[in-house]
Amino acid sequence: MLVLANILSPVEDLAETVVKFFQNDLGWSWGLAIIGLTFAVRLLVLPLSIRGIKSMRQMQLVAPELKEIQERYKDDRERQQREMLALYKSHGVNPLASCFPFLLQIPFFIAVYQLLRGDAFQEDVISSGASQSFLFVESVIEKPTGAEQWILIILFIATTALTFLYTTATTQTTSGPQKYIFLALPVLFAPFIATQPAGLGIYWIATNVWSLGQQVVVQRLIPAPTPPTEEERAERAKQRAAPPPPPPRKRKRRR
Repeated sequence: MLVLANILSPVEDLAETVVKFFQNDLGWSWGLAIIGLTFAVRLLVLPLSIRGIKSMRQMQLVAPELKEIQERYKDDRERQQREMLALYKSHGVNPLASCFPFLLQIPFFIAVYQLLRGDAFQEDVISSGASQSFLFVESVIEKPTGAEQWILIILFIATTALTFLYTTATTQTTSGPQKYIFLALPVLFAPFIATQPAGLGIYWIATNVWSLGQQVVVQRLIPAPTPPTEEERAERAKQRAAPPPPPPRKRKRRR
Protein backbone atom coordinates (compact mmCIF):
# COMPACT_ATOMS: atom_id res chain seq x y z
CA MET A 1 0.00 0.00 0.00
CA LEU A 2 2.89 2.34 0.85
CA VAL A 3 4.52 1.64 -2.52
CA LEU A 4 1.26 2.45 -4.32
CA ALA A 5 0.92 5.67 -2.35
CA ASN A 6 4.44 6.72 -3.35
CA ILE A 7 3.77 5.92 -7.02
CA LEU A 8 0.54 7.93 -7.04
CA SER A 9 1.97 10.81 -5.01
CA PRO A 10 2.44 13.04 -8.11
CA VAL A 11 -1.19 12.37 -9.13
CA GLU A 12 -2.36 13.26 -5.62
CA ASP A 13 -0.31 16.48 -5.71
CA LEU A 14 -1.85 17.34 -9.09
CA ALA A 15 -5.37 16.67 -7.80
CA GLU A 16 -4.71 18.84 -4.75
CA THR A 17 -3.38 21.67 -6.94
CA VAL A 18 -6.46 21.58 -9.17
CA VAL A 19 -8.89 21.51 -6.21
CA LYS A 20 -7.11 24.39 -4.50
CA PHE A 21 -7.08 26.39 -7.73
CA PHE A 22 -10.86 26.12 -8.02
CA GLN A 23 -11.34 26.90 -4.32
CA ASN A 24 -8.66 29.57 -3.68
CA ASP A 25 -8.36 31.30 -7.05
CA LEU A 26 -11.92 31.01 -8.33
CA GLY A 27 -13.64 31.17 -4.96
CA TRP A 28 -15.63 27.95 -5.37
CA SER A 29 -16.81 25.92 -2.42
CA TRP A 30 -14.84 22.77 -1.60
CA GLY A 31 -17.63 20.54 -2.92
CA LEU A 32 -17.83 22.47 -6.20
CA ALA A 33 -14.02 22.35 -6.44
CA ILE A 34 -14.15 18.54 -6.22
CA ILE A 35 -16.71 18.51 -9.05
CA GLY A 36 -14.40 20.83 -11.02
CA LEU A 37 -11.57 18.32 -10.53
CA THR A 38 -13.87 15.53 -11.74
CA PHE A 39 -14.75 17.36 -14.94
CA ALA A 40 -11.10 18.33 -15.52
CA VAL A 41 -10.08 14.67 -15.33
CA ARG A 42 -12.87 13.65 -17.72
CA LEU A 43 -11.88 16.40 -20.18
CA LEU A 44 -8.32 15.07 -20.04
CA VAL A 45 -9.40 11.59 -21.10
CA LEU A 46 -12.19 12.76 -23.45
CA PRO A 47 -10.32 11.97 -26.71
CA LEU A 48 -9.67 8.42 -25.50
CA SER A 49 -13.28 8.12 -24.32
CA ILE A 50 -14.61 9.03 -27.77
CA ARG A 51 -12.26 6.53 -29.38
CA GLY A 52 -13.43 3.91 -26.91
CA ILE A 53 -17.10 4.57 -27.72
CA LYS A 54 -16.40 4.30 -31.46
CA SER A 55 -14.49 1.07 -30.92
CA MET A 56 -17.34 -0.31 -28.81
CA ARG A 57 -19.79 0.41 -31.63
CA GLN A 58 -17.52 -1.30 -34.13
CA MET A 59 -17.33 -4.29 -31.81
CA GLN A 60 -21.12 -4.37 -31.85
CA LEU A 61 -21.06 -4.54 -35.67
CA VAL A 62 -18.49 -7.31 -35.89
CA ALA A 63 -20.04 -9.37 -33.07
CA PRO A 64 -21.98 -11.69 -35.46
CA GLU A 65 -18.88 -12.33 -37.58
CA LEU A 66 -16.80 -12.81 -34.45
CA LYS A 67 -19.23 -15.45 -33.24
CA GLU A 68 -19.04 -17.22 -36.60
CA ILE A 69 -15.25 -17.33 -36.39
CA GLN A 70 -15.36 -18.71 -32.85
CA GLU A 71 -17.78 -21.45 -33.91
CA ARG A 72 -16.01 -22.31 -37.16
CA TYR A 73 -12.54 -22.60 -35.67
CA LYS A 74 -13.37 -23.76 -32.13
CA ASP A 75 -11.06 -26.76 -32.63
CA ASP A 76 -8.22 -24.67 -34.07
CA ARG A 77 -7.32 -21.98 -31.54
CA GLU A 78 -4.38 -20.69 -33.53
CA ARG A 79 -6.45 -20.18 -36.68
CA GLN A 80 -9.29 -18.70 -34.60
CA GLN A 81 -6.98 -16.13 -33.05
CA ARG A 82 -5.49 -15.26 -36.42
CA GLU A 83 -8.92 -14.78 -38.01
CA MET A 84 -10.15 -12.67 -35.09
CA LEU A 85 -7.13 -10.37 -35.33
CA ALA A 86 -7.67 -10.07 -39.08
CA LEU A 87 -11.33 -9.18 -38.49
CA TYR A 88 -10.37 -6.50 -35.95
CA LYS A 89 -7.79 -5.08 -38.33
CA SER A 90 -10.15 -4.96 -41.32
CA HIS A 91 -12.72 -3.01 -39.28
CA GLY A 92 -10.18 -0.85 -37.43
CA VAL A 93 -11.31 -2.22 -34.07
CA ASN A 94 -9.23 -2.22 -30.90
CA PRO A 95 -10.97 -4.41 -28.27
CA LEU A 96 -9.02 -2.70 -25.48
CA ALA A 97 -9.78 0.88 -26.55
CA SER A 98 -12.92 1.11 -24.43
CA CYS A 99 -10.93 0.14 -21.31
CA PHE A 100 -8.27 2.86 -21.53
CA PRO A 101 -10.40 5.82 -20.29
CA PHE A 102 -11.59 3.79 -17.29
CA LEU A 103 -8.06 2.65 -16.43
CA LEU A 104 -6.75 6.23 -16.61
CA GLN A 105 -9.40 7.37 -14.12
CA ILE A 106 -8.40 4.82 -11.47
CA PRO A 107 -5.19 6.66 -10.38
CA PHE A 108 -7.17 9.89 -9.97
CA PHE A 109 -9.86 8.17 -7.93
CA ILE A 110 -7.24 6.68 -5.61
CA ALA A 111 -5.51 10.08 -5.44
CA VAL A 112 -8.76 11.81 -4.40
CA TYR A 113 -9.34 9.06 -1.83
CA GLN A 114 -5.90 9.61 -0.31
CA LEU A 115 -6.22 13.38 -0.54
CA LEU A 116 -9.52 13.58 1.34
CA ARG A 117 -8.22 11.26 4.07
CA GLY A 118 -4.91 13.13 4.43
CA ASP A 119 -4.37 15.22 7.57
CA ALA A 120 -2.65 18.04 5.65
CA PHE A 121 -5.53 18.53 3.23
CA GLN A 122 -8.14 18.33 6.01
CA GLU A 123 -6.23 21.03 7.93
CA ASP A 124 -6.16 23.18 4.78
CA VAL A 125 -9.92 22.82 4.38
CA ILE A 126 -10.59 23.72 8.02
CA SER A 127 -8.12 26.63 8.12
CA SER A 128 -9.33 28.09 4.80
CA GLY A 129 -12.42 29.48 6.46
CA ALA A 130 -14.48 28.49 3.42
CA SER A 131 -17.65 26.49 3.86
CA GLN A 132 -17.09 22.75 4.01
CA SER A 133 -20.74 22.07 3.14
CA PHE A 134 -22.15 21.48 -0.32
CA LEU A 135 -25.88 21.15 -1.02
CA PHE A 136 -27.04 18.49 1.46
CA VAL A 137 -23.48 17.51 2.51
CA GLU A 138 -22.34 19.05 5.77
CA SER A 139 -18.61 18.51 5.25
CA VAL A 140 -16.67 17.10 2.29
CA ILE A 141 -13.91 15.78 4.58
CA GLU A 142 -16.19 14.02 7.08
CA LYS A 143 -18.02 10.72 6.77
CA PRO A 144 -21.71 11.23 5.90
CA THR A 145 -24.31 10.34 8.48
CA GLY A 146 -28.09 10.06 8.70
CA ALA A 147 -30.09 11.42 5.78
CA GLU A 148 -26.93 12.77 4.14
CA GLN A 149 -25.49 9.26 3.98
CA TRP A 150 -28.65 7.78 2.46
CA ILE A 151 -28.95 10.51 -0.16
CA LEU A 152 -25.34 9.95 -1.23
CA ILE A 153 -25.91 6.19 -1.47
CA ILE A 154 -29.12 6.61 -3.49
CA LEU A 155 -27.54 9.13 -5.88
CA PHE A 156 -24.48 6.91 -6.32
CA ILE A 157 -26.52 3.78 -7.10
CA ALA A 158 -28.99 5.66 -9.33
CA THR A 159 -26.38 7.50 -11.43
CA THR A 160 -24.22 4.38 -11.81
CA ALA A 161 -27.19 2.24 -12.88
CA LEU A 162 -28.55 4.89 -15.28
CA THR A 163 -25.15 5.31 -16.92
CA PHE A 164 -24.76 1.57 -17.38
CA LEU A 165 -28.31 1.05 -18.67
CA TYR A 166 -28.04 3.89 -21.19
CA THR A 167 -24.63 2.71 -22.38
CA THR A 168 -25.75 -0.86 -22.90
CA ALA A 169 -29.02 0.25 -24.55
CA THR A 170 -27.17 2.33 -27.14
CA THR A 171 -24.33 -0.13 -27.77
CA GLN A 172 -26.01 -3.46 -26.99
CA THR A 173 -22.73 -4.83 -25.66
CA THR A 174 -24.02 -6.52 -22.50
CA SER A 175 -27.03 -8.75 -21.97
CA GLY A 176 -28.30 -11.68 -19.91
CA PRO A 177 -26.75 -12.55 -16.53
CA GLN A 178 -23.75 -10.31 -17.19
CA LYS A 179 -26.08 -7.29 -17.25
CA TYR A 180 -27.48 -8.09 -13.80
CA ILE A 181 -23.98 -8.56 -12.41
CA PHE A 182 -22.99 -5.06 -13.53
CA LEU A 183 -26.21 -3.63 -12.08
CA ALA A 184 -25.38 -5.24 -8.73
CA LEU A 185 -21.92 -3.65 -8.54
CA PRO A 186 -23.07 -0.19 -7.33
CA VAL A 187 -25.02 -1.87 -4.54
CA LEU A 188 -21.86 -3.71 -3.47
CA PHE A 189 -19.84 -0.47 -3.53
CA ALA A 190 -22.48 1.50 -1.59
CA PRO A 191 -21.05 0.61 1.89
CA PHE A 192 -17.68 1.96 0.76
CA ILE A 193 -19.25 5.29 -0.23
CA ALA A 194 -21.09 5.43 3.10
CA THR A 195 -17.95 5.01 5.22
CA GLN A 196 -15.59 7.41 3.43
CA PRO A 197 -15.38 11.24 3.37
CA ALA A 198 -18.43 12.69 1.61
CA GLY A 199 -16.19 14.37 -0.96
CA LEU A 200 -15.34 10.97 -2.42
CA GLY A 201 -19.04 10.28 -2.98
CA ILE A 202 -19.38 13.68 -4.67
CA TYR A 203 -16.45 12.86 -6.95
CA TRP A 204 -17.92 9.48 -7.95
CA ILE A 205 -21.44 10.83 -8.52
CA ALA A 206 -20.06 13.69 -10.62
CA THR A 207 -18.11 11.14 -12.67
CA ASN A 208 -21.31 9.18 -13.32
CA VAL A 209 -23.19 12.34 -14.33
CA TRP A 210 -20.42 13.26 -16.77
CA SER A 211 -20.38 9.73 -18.21
CA LEU A 212 -24.14 9.76 -18.74
CA GLY A 213 -24.09 13.20 -20.35
CA GLN A 214 -21.16 12.19 -22.53
CA GLN A 215 -23.01 9.13 -23.81
CA VAL A 216 -26.10 11.22 -24.65
CA VAL A 217 -24.06 13.85 -26.53
CA VAL A 218 -21.97 11.30 -28.43
CA GLN A 219 -25.08 9.35 -29.35
CA ARG A 220 -26.58 12.49 -30.91
CA LEU A 221 -23.47 13.93 -32.57
CA ILE A 222 -21.66 10.79 -33.71
CA PRO A 223 -24.05 8.42 -35.52
CA ALA A 224 -23.57 4.68 -35.17
CA PRO A 225 -21.85 3.03 -38.16
CA THR A 226 -24.01 1.24 -40.73
CA PRO A 227 -24.08 -2.55 -40.17
CA PRO A 228 -22.84 -4.72 -43.08
CA THR A 229 -25.38 -6.20 -45.46
CA GLU A 230 -26.08 -9.92 -45.65
CA GLU A 231 -24.15 -10.07 -48.96
CA GLU A 232 -21.09 -8.44 -47.38
CA ARG A 233 -21.20 -10.79 -44.39
CA ALA A 234 -21.60 -13.81 -46.68
CA GLU A 235 -18.62 -12.70 -48.78
CA ARG A 236 -16.43 -12.26 -45.71
CA ALA A 237 -17.51 -15.64 -44.36
CA LYS A 238 -16.60 -17.18 -47.72
CA GLN A 239 -13.16 -15.62 -47.60
CA ARG A 240 -12.59 -16.88 -44.07
CA ALA A 241 -13.67 -20.38 -45.08
CA ALA A 242 -10.89 -20.57 -47.66
CA PRO A 243 -7.96 -22.72 -46.48
CA PRO A 244 -4.92 -20.80 -45.29
CA PRO A 245 -1.98 -20.56 -47.70
CA PRO A 246 0.68 -23.23 -47.23
CA PRO A 247 3.77 -22.19 -45.31
CA PRO A 248 6.76 -21.23 -47.50
CA ARG A 249 9.06 -24.10 -48.32
CA LYS A 250 12.55 -23.92 -46.93
CA ARG A 251 15.29 -23.93 -49.50
CA LYS A 252 17.92 -26.61 -49.12
CA ARG A 253 21.43 -25.33 -48.69
CA ARG A 254 23.86 -26.49 -51.28
CA ARG A 255 26.84 -28.34 -49.95
